[in-house]
Amino acid sequence: MVRTKDTEEKLGTVTESLPNALFRVILEGGEEEMLAYLAGKMRLHRIRVLVGDRVSLVLDPYGGRARIVRRL
Repeated sequence: MVRTKDTEEKLGTVTESLPNALFRVILEGGEEEMLAYLAGKMRLHRIRVLVGDRVSLVLDPYGGRARIVRRL
């Protein structure tokens, strides 16, 4: 998925770490909880994401899983 003008980026907090680099994330404002996976660059550079970390997400336009692109 390529970041373009029509992709939506939101902030959230990691609540649970799941197998295979999946995370359960609550979006800012407590509006929604969703599954997210690590972006390729974060895996490549071995950036660790822990429970309680604030992260930046790119939402899938089709309503699937979000992608974690930055750890704040």
